[in-house]
Amino acid sequence: MTPTLELARDLISRRSVTPEDAGCQDLMIQRLEAIGFTVERLRFAEVDNFWATRGSSGPLLAFAGHTDVVPTGPESQWQHPPFEPIVKDGMLYGRGAADMKGSLAAMLVACENFVSTHPNHKGRIGFLITSDEEGPSINGTVKVVEWLEAKGEKVDWCIVGEPSSTERVGDVIKNGRRGSLGGILTVKGVQGHVAYPHLADNPIHRAAPALAELTAHQWDQGNDFFPATSFQISNINGGTGATNVIPGSVEVVFNFRFSTEVTEAELRERTEAIFTSHELDYQIDWKLSGQPFLTAEGDLVEAVVRAVEKETGRKPVLSTAGGTSDGRFIAPTGAQVVELGPVNDTIHKVDECVCAEDLNRLTEMYRSTLENLLGA
Repeated sequence: MTPTLELARDLISRRSVTPEDAGCQDLMIQRLEAIGFTVERLRFAEVDNFWATRGSSGPLLAFAGHTDVVPTGPESQWQHPPFEPIVKDGMLYGRGAADMKGSLAAMLVACENFVSTHPNHKGRIGFLITSDEEGPSINGTVKVVEWLEAKGEKVDWCIVGEPSSTERVGDVIKNGRRGSLGGILTVKGVQGHVAYPHLADNPIHRAAPALAELTAHQWDQGNDFFPATSFQISNINGGTGATNVIPGSVEVVFNFRFSTEVTEAELRERTEAIFTSHELDYQIDWKLSGQPFLTAEGDLVEAVVRAVEKETGRKPVLSTAGGTSDGRFIAPTGAQVVELGPVNDTIHKVDECVCAEDLNRLTEMYRSTLENLLGA
């Protein structure tokens, strides 16, 4: 068994359900300190994080990732216990195999291999690791980035180990992500009896035309890297549960996934203008989960593409599809950010797994990227 697979199994065996780390970071820190990294442990509230660096000057290439995993669901439904990793028919099974303990193992072993051949490498290598990515994401990467900014520490290039690949490892590199803006809309009416609608004011009826307009509205055209901004309603709640009562209010939960063609402020203003035009008695609680970011070109994209081509013989596709990642906290600092990780078809599912050989290939991709950017 390769060093990457051994480390991945060791990490998976630790029950690190958000926000628990369960000793994963201790294991990583021990290995990093052994090859000359200086480590800062950073605990915010109940969340463990760390920042590790090697080298004293020059551009900084950081690997970013998370040790926490999502809950398993009913463990009886797993073919193999989720925290007892096993390799079967070439697949490594266990919670976090793809998202993202496999990537963490590949990153660390890649650095060990690189440092062994380049002990006096150019520039600096960093690790930004959290246990709060799958949860609220308020005491993890975002806090570490704030801490780095306060120290004047700047990341030049960042590789996030999220599972970016679709069919084969390295076939897709995420070079950006859409922004995410959520809202909880409350529309007020007047409760009453359904047989006497003239004595009530049905907020569902009032809200419906405005919601129809929002769903039909074209927010932008997208661009070469981003699809057009989308608006989706995820929940509508109203009523007392009785069939003969007009509700006094209705709550609508919605979300924008938006491109770089529109700003958060513009989305808020245009949304509120539509509600106002329908003369609704409403309020909206907004929550911005992340701004869109894009690394369209540059040293990092070039280095990662070359590394993937060297390992697979194929040129990867650059994509911004999918949800959010912790890259949204790092990119605003001015860093070039990409995501490169294993195939994502089983993430968050029962029997999460990853091709064992893919983790070895991923290790080589990370090592080659280090060679391309920091090799002597």
